[in-house]
Amino acid sequence: MAQQPYSNGPVQNQLVQSPDGQGYSPAVPGSYSHQMPAKVPPHQSSGQYSYSGSQNVSQLNNYQGPGQTLNRPPVAAFSGSPVQQPGPVSQALPPALQNSAAVSCAGTFPPGASPPVLSNWQYSQTPVSQPLGAQTSHLAHVPGTGSAQPPSSLPGSTNPAETYQYAASPGAPPLQNSYMKPGSAPPPVTQPLTPLHPPRPPLGPPPVGGPPRPPVAGPPSAQSLLKSAANQEGDAPALGTNHLTASMAGLSLQQEGLRPVNLLQERNILPTTLLKAPVPNLHEDIQKLNCNPELFRCTLTNIPQTQALLNKAKLPLGLLLHPFKDLSQLPVVTSSIIVRCRSCRTYINPFVSFLDQRRWKCNLCYRVNDVPEEFLYNPVTRVYGEPHKRPEVQNATIEFMAPSEYMLRPPQPPVYLFVFDVSHNAVETGYLNTVCQTLLDNLDSTKIGFITFDSTIHFYSLQEGLSQPQMLIVSDIEVIPMPENLLVNLNENKELIQDLLRTLPQMFTKSLETHSALGPALQAAFKLMSPTGGRITVFQTQLPSVGMGALKSREEPNQRATAKDIHLTPSTDFYKKLALDCSGQQVAVDLFLLSGQYSDLASLGCISRYSAGSVYYYQSYHHKHNPVQVEKLQKELKRYLTRKIGFEAVMRIRCTKGLSIHTFHGNFFVRSTDLLSLPNVNPDAGYAVQMSVEESLTDMQVVSFQSALLYTSSKGERRIRVHTMCLPVVTTLSEVYLGADVQAITGLLANMAVDRSVSATLSDARDALVNAVIDSLAAYRSSVLSIQQPGLTAPFSLRLFPLYILALLKQKSFQTGTNTRLDERIFTMCQVKNQPLVYLMLMTHPSLYRVDSLTDEGALNINDRTIPQPPLLQLSVEKLSRDGAYLMDAGSVMFLWIGKNCGQGFISQVLGVPNYGSIPQNMTHLPELETAESIRTRTFISWLREQRPFFPILYIIKDESPLKSIFLQNMIEDRTESALSYYEFLLHIQQQVNK
Repeated sequence: MAQQPYSNGPVQNQLVQSPDGQGYSPAVPGSYSHQMPAKVPPHQSSGQYSYSGSQNVSQLNNYQGPGQTLNRPPVAAFSGSPVQQPGPVSQALPPALQNSAAVSCAGTFPPGASPPVLSNWQYSQTPVSQPLGAQTSHLAHVPGTGSAQPPSSLPGSTNPAETYQYAASPGAPPLQNSYMKPGSAPPPVTQPLTPLHPPRPPLGPPPVGGPPRPPVAGPPSAQSLLKSAANQEGDAPALGTNHLTASMAGLSLQQEGLRPVNLLQERNILPTTLLKAPVPNLHEDIQKLNCNPELFRCTLTNIPQTQALLNKAKLPLGLLLHPFKDLSQLPVVTSSIIVRCRSCRTYINPFVSFLDQRRWKCNLCYRVNDVPEEFLYNPVTRVYGEPHKRPEVQNATIEFMAPSEYMLRPPQPPVYLFVFDVSHNAVETGYLNTVCQTLLDNLDSTKIGFITFDSTIHFYSLQEGLSQPQMLIVSDIEVIPMPENLLVNLNENKELIQDLLRTLPQMFTKSLETHSALGPALQAAFKLMSPTGGRITVFQTQLPSVGMGALKSREEPNQRATAKDIHLTPSTDFYKKLALDCSGQQVAVDLFLLSGQYSDLASLGCISRYSAGSVYYYQSYHHKHNPVQVEKLQKELKRYLTRKIGFEAVMRIRCTKGLSIHTFHGNFFVRSTDLLSLPNVNPDAGYAVQMSVEESLTDMQVVSFQSALLYTSSKGERRIRVHTMCLPVVTTLSEVYLGADVQAITGLLANMAVDRSVSATLSDARDALVNAVIDSLAAYRSSVLSIQQPGLTAPFSLRLFPLYILALLKQKSFQTGTNTRLDERIFTMCQVKNQPLVYLMLMTHPSLYRVDSLTDEGALNINDRTIPQPPLLQLSVEKLSRDGAYLMDAGSVMFLWIGKNCGQGFISQVLGVPNYGSIPQNMTHLPELETAESIRTRTFISWLREQRPFFPILYIIKDESPLKSIFLQNMIEDRTESALSYYEFLLHIQQQVNK
């Protein structure tokens, strides 16, 4: 699908960014340089690190896949509506420029362009010892920005009777944020704080003015807190600041987030329960309407007012999304009208303001819009004249049934095509038995087809009236004819399809064909699917060896240890080009790789990455030698076949004018600058974006972000799922740190580091991760702490930052050492780019529980089940006792370690064996015993498994188990052959921070 070149011209920004969701970045004219924090330059490039592609891959001039970084000029104010007002409401970009997209091709450069010099991925090119003000910015520096004075008064609102208006009372301190809870520490110079903690060194300018005023009875409604333009015309009375005061309980929480923590002294830093996302410092009536952080969260819940302030904080600004997550409750609007801003096309949401019953103001671009007549009627309350009470304005997550204007063509029926490797190697693994049986058990009514391949391509005609499926073999893989009746309706041809699935596993048992023509098979599948779009599911067990897309082995086991993994990049652009062709025809390709040998996932993975598909990897899959993988494939394939799926999807993320999105991460293709093309969207896919403050957010109290996902359901309904998030704007560095979301920051940095590994080296990516910690803690120490303390000090909000970064360095994507196979490393990188944050964090920093003494104390009660909630333990062997049993949940795998002196009761009543010596070496299941201990343990493990879309195998291990080494490698806080312990890492960080 050819794209128009982008010619918006250079923007004077350097952004902390990776090029792509995918890890490759072309030198688009005027493109942003790709940066990650770095302290010690590894090249002679003036301290510069780059995500830019230095690989020499043949040019794809017409393609720009996910990850190219695109620029656009700052957006001019639209005409026709008042803009010049201070406002808490946010702004959006005109439709054509709604989000700059950032996506990159695999080392693709426009004609005549050469790969860019390694550019800055660093937070600062100057030594940490220099004064902070002199440091180079690591995010976009916008000329002319500076800290702005808070508005001296706020416009009010002329809403209907229930609404309130706000303005500064005479003699009162300037009103800062009517959206924000008072008491965010340290305050701007506005209202004072009553200390709820023992005195600490001052963290900012001293407060002025009198004590905070008590709250006035009667909480304002959501809309009442949203500022309008009406007050500029002087027709709203001033009610004073009192209405905005939230309960003082929020104060201590906010102060706690800034409490300096000496990491070298507070070793037991890990909380005993799973870390929750920080709550934005908004008025409770606004916050209760905000988007669930599981769907939409930001690395900083306090948005810096200027790029200069963001630069100073040395933290990345970005969003993490899980937009199509399965939800138990989702309001669906079926009304004939979808209300959107006429200027920026934002969907109406809880954070807009109603000037009166007939006019609403967009919270992204401030355009005043008319309220359509139909919108005045509330279908829920059946009352006329209350547009602000409609579900669209009461829910931050909502789904619209879309009318025909949201369709390019009538919805197509779901079409699923399965492509099976049937070479000798594939037949040996026995995977066809599992896959065909799972298909028989889980197929629903749809259109379906099958292709098999070895060195030839085999088609199966399933025409109605045939007594059995007819097989057509094509040996000339260069020119493939397209037979008819390959895609048939499942219900009308059920017996033929069942017959084929039952016979397929036996059809090739005597095959001696060792070659694999994956490329031609995929080309045939693409031709077959082009008219309708749909999903291709391909199963592959080896390196493709003949025809288009044939590959050669690039793995050298002895070189796995080197940080200079040169084979993280694709060896051919065939799979990427084909994926982009698929994307253009609304076809996604999902790859199941079941292989005990090197299969070059770096190249094969492109077929899924750029077509919005998924990659599954089963290392050393074999039905006899590795039976636990059979159960894993069966469970994950069942989920894959039965989960909800959206077809012909596109997603756009909008944000307040002044903010800009410059890089996307995930599996997709970027179409028309800011539109993510998702031929399929599934509920298990996550996305991330990087942002910058392009224009100062002066006079804004809050900013908003909105993602809109347009898709066709499997029932043929066109739907739009919208998520909207509102966050406060702050003016001081301490407030930026106060709102830091350490898990979101870690997740975004992990995405950036994958890109960096691919475009530069693994070593560069590792350095950049370490420097992200050094720079942010150095900035906190020099700019926020007024009294320098010995040790390594972090704000409470970032207390886990060094631990999480160390965990990333030990994760398979970024670890050094010979243990990690190349395909395994690439697969883990694919997971980083495509998994929602909650699973990424579990994979990076596993959870450890003691389970030999589970009780019902503090247990959850869900559907008549009592689920124990043991406390989390630190990942260190010093937390293990030989008397206990410990469960480690590492996301895609679980380990149950049994200590040598574990109680006899647990061994017999949970493991069902008489003593420690009787525990089998390869035990992977707990017996279903009727003892209380067994029920508690199995219930807890089942509950953990249910909360994720993949199936973690449970390995029960003893001291002498071969898998004990993997269990110990996950002990993040302990030293390994190739990595520091947590304490040693802290000492290294301290040494660098104090330079």
